[in-house]
Amino acid sequence: MATDWAYIMNKKVEMSGLRIAVADDHQLVLEGFGSLLARNGMQRVELFRCAADLIESQRRQAYDLYIVDLEMPDMDGFDLILSIRRIQPDATIVVNTIHDELWTIRRLVANGVNGILFKSLDSLHIIEAIRAVVAGRRYYCLEVMEAIQMMEDCGMEHPSQREMEVLRAIADGKTSKEIAEKLFISLNTVEAHRKSLFTKMRVRNTADLLMKAIRRGYLE
Repeated sequence: MATDWAYIMNKKVEMSGLRIAVADDHQLVLEGFGSLLARNGMQRVELFRCAADLIESQRRQAYDLYIVDLEMPDMDGFDLILSIRRIQPDATIVVNTIHDELWTIRRLVANGVNGILFKSLDSLHIIEAIRAVVAGRRYYCLEVMEAIQMMEDCGMEHPSQREMEVLRAIADGKTSKEIAEKLFISLNTVEAHRKSLFTKMRVRNTADLLMKAIRRGYLE
């Protein structure tokens, strides 16, 4: 993804003051992140080997940036993303993962993460991703962009973040009224999201919607 370096380099002061949380289940990866970020002027970095510790720390004080793995020992990575966003809806999240499957990428995009990186990439991409998302942009590495382009060429439409919330509530067996109360939106809005889901998934009923959502990786 092209990056406006002249613009983001002006963010140097803000970068140095960023409060960053890094979550990964491998100690060596965490230590590598800590060293890399410190060398690039980011000193306010906290490292977490389990999701629960990160969430507990976030409740005390929010972070400017979250860099998370999808495989944590105590929580699914997608659940961790949702937990972070429940506490801090506008949280900036970069996912650093080994998983390059289409359904994983599709689900991350649907969850509105700000950046997606593969662990096979070198450290330059990590710093570039941080600078980009701090500047208010999304950063998807080249391999992710190619996968997204392929999905678009196949005519795949992704649910929005709100539609994903409605989809998960439907999967939990909640009625439209219950979903409206849970998400603090009107019943008409719920029905509009439901209709949009049916259109994007190209289905005619709830059973088919849930089956296709599972096949595409939007639901467990």
